[in-house]
Amino acid sequence: MQFSVWPRASSPFDEILEVARHAEATGWDGVWIADHFMPNQADTSGPVGEAWTTIAALAALVPRVRLGSLVSGNTYRHPAVLAKMAAQIDIVSGGRLTLGLGAGWQENEHEAYGIDFHTVKGRLDRLEEACAVIKGLLTNEVTTFEGRFYHLENAPLAPKPVQQPLPLLIGGGGERRTLRIAAQYADHWNTWGTPEVLAHKIEVLRGHCEAVGRDPASIYVSAQATMVLSDDASVVERAHAADSRRTIAGNPEQLREIVQAYIEAGVDELIVPDFNLGSLDEKRATYDRFLAEVAAPFR
Repeated sequence: MQFSVWPRASSPFDEILEVARHAEATGWDGVWIADHFMPNQADTSGPVGEAWTTIAALAALVPRVRLGSLVSGNTYRHPAVLAKMAAQIDIVSGGRLTLGLGAGWQENEHEAYGIDFHTVKGRLDRLEEACAVIKGLLTNEVTTFEGRFYHLENAPLAPKPVQQPLPLLIGGGGERRTLRIAAQYADHWNTWGTPEVLAHKIEVLRGHCEAVGRDPASIYVSAQATMVLSDDASVVERAHAADSRRTIAGNPEQLREIVQAYIEAGVDELIVPDFNLGSLDEKRATYDRFLAEVAAPFR
């Protein structure tokens, strides 16, 4: 099992960099960055750092851990432009990037920036075409693609990324379309949830893999959940009550049981956001305790 951190995109870049450097120095495997432009709440005035420039900076400044977008909204950038960006960041990082891609869901930023939001079906149709475009550009010398939404004519992508293939992560838990798209195109699939949620979703993914003739073992699986590490049973109980499908909570022994359940469900990597972990010092302390008392037996 691998373990990664997820710094909050609204944190100052210096803090994101410190979390990433601390994760690297203490033995975490990866650092993930969300791709949004503004908060998803009534007060939209808060800061949100741009994902891909942040990842590029981390690629140059943090030399060991894997890096990735969790996930990039397909509606925000033409997939050919995104493929070019990802290839160059993979080069800067020395081959450590995962290109995370999703259909896009945060409506308020589409409205604010004048980006077409489309219907759910429209976004998923575009995501499916985007996967074909990106895979072609990252692999082929030139790519020609004629779809409903994207059109490429002898399009080159050079220099190529260090990794062949550069992993394409599809993010999302939609069982009819998103998981089918993942079965067709993903090297890596990710969604939010507890072990119970992941166990069910992975079975659905396996069914889609069977339908398209894909070995499900060829798809790396990661999951994230808000993590509460506490020896206080009342704190753990409140955390579970607040969000039982996207939160894991407990003392170290209880969290070790949860990690084991993720492994048994088929999860390869657990991503721990810092969103609820407090100040920078508190984040470092919680991450250190988690690594030492929860993750260590699974490394």
